[in-house]
Amino acid sequence: MKKLAIIGIVLLCIQEVRGQDSTYLFSYEKFMDQVRNHHPLAMQAELAVERGEARLQRSRGGFDPKVFSQANQKYFDGTTYYRLWDSGLKIPTWYGIEVKGGFEKNDGTYLNPENSTSDGGLWYAGLSLPIGQRLFIDQRRASLKQAKIYQESTLAERRILLNELLLEAGKAYWNWFEAYHTREVYEDAYLLSTERMRAIKSTAILGDRPFIDTLEAGIQVQNRLLALQEARMMEANARELASVYLWNDGSIPLEIDAQTRPEDDEIDQFSFTDPALDTLSFNSDLPNLHPELERSRLKIDELKVEERLKREQLKPVVDLKYNLLTQPVGDEGLSELTANNYQWGISFGIPIFLRKERGDLKLTRLKIQSAEWDLLAKRQNIQYKLRSSFNEWETTRSQISIMDKTVKDYSSLLEGERTMFDAGESSLFMINSRESAYINSRIKLIQLVSKNQVANAKVKYALGNLSGR
Repeated sequence: MKKLAIIGIVLLCIQEVRGQDSTYLFSYEKFMDQVRNHHPLAMQAELAVERGEARLQRSRGGFDPKVFSQANQKYFDGTTYYRLWDSGLKIPTWYGIEVKGGFEKNDGTYLNPENSTSDGGLWYAGLSLPIGQRLFIDQRRASLKQAKIYQESTLAERRILLNELLLEAGKAYWNWFEAYHTREVYEDAYLLSTERMRAIKSTAILGDRPFIDTLEAGIQVQNRLLALQEARMMEANARELASVYLWNDGSIPLEIDAQTRPEDDEIDQFSFTDPALDTLSFNSDLPNLHPELERSRLKIDELKVEERLKREQLKPVVDLKYNLLTQPVGDEGLSELTANNYQWGISFGIPIFLRKERGDLKLTRLKIQSAEWDLLAKRQNIQYKLRSSFNEWETTRSQISIMDKTVKDYSSLLEGERTMFDAGESSLFMINSRESAYINSRIKLIQLVSKNQVANAKVKYALGNLSGR
């Protein structure tokens, strides 16, 4: 009977031993920081931003000045038929005007008269101006506008990748938290049932208990052992899953060892309030904070630039060219430059039916309409995720408070039942029943804490700020 009296303090002893063990506490914040800073997908998210910068740089290259030079010569049977040389500089501008200047020198026995220049060559300077198609927008300007939009979308893409990664990593951590502490509960339960079986065997030998109680106690030990083995397996799997998200510098995978533990399950150490969520006010603009919607809106902006370019292609091509001409005279260079010497030209062209151009424009408008509908659907889905996650977070907060009190009440019932059992006024069946209820309530409390923390992460994910960037 004295051994039975000792069983009541076993749980407290186990807790004290745990407080003195050598396990390493791996907090949620440290875990998430490791994922955020070292996971390959986190580093891949940074590449998205660099990709946007590279595309912008490439598009700006369409406005780079270009040096050109070309030479042609025909020589046959001792005769120089012609020698043509033309070199200069082209400078495209944002407004569609192309400025061009250069030097041309041609000679030869059979030179085409229109290519004739003075012996010193011919300088020219002028511009090319589209006054029809490409006046307001052309492929170069459209590409640069789209590249700037794309650069913004890569920032949203980085947030999307990090949000997805951190949400899944957070789920894995709290799954490990739940499995770890559930295994601890079953460890305690198994130890208690083992100690009880030994005590009952001793009292049965002394004749204070019927031997059939030893059979019931043995069955309880077997059931607890099976539950403990299951819990150990679940903990090992959960620890392996959490380890998947741990890397060093994106190239070296890390592993959580058996001596590492997650956050403690003491309710008092958790703060189930969050200033960012406690003051959350649901309104029509709230889901728009999500980077997925931002990326969709930017995609529509890109398509609208494309639509404007397609509309521009419905206009006729009318290009005007004008060059001032002069020839160098001695050391005076271009002193003979005058508006009376010039070269000009105009070109015109347009398809008769414009079927290709009208078809391209229609396809682009259909893409825009499809993207706008997709945006509406995504927004509604995110709104649902936000509200449902927030409801889950609030509900589990209340449930944790209730279940914490329930655990304490079950503990009091169990202690009372043990006292009655020691006095011979209760049965082993009642002790097992009370103990099972207490164990189940502790596991339920652990599950609620895990569920609450995951719900908190889901709300922040739906708001688009889980990554903190």
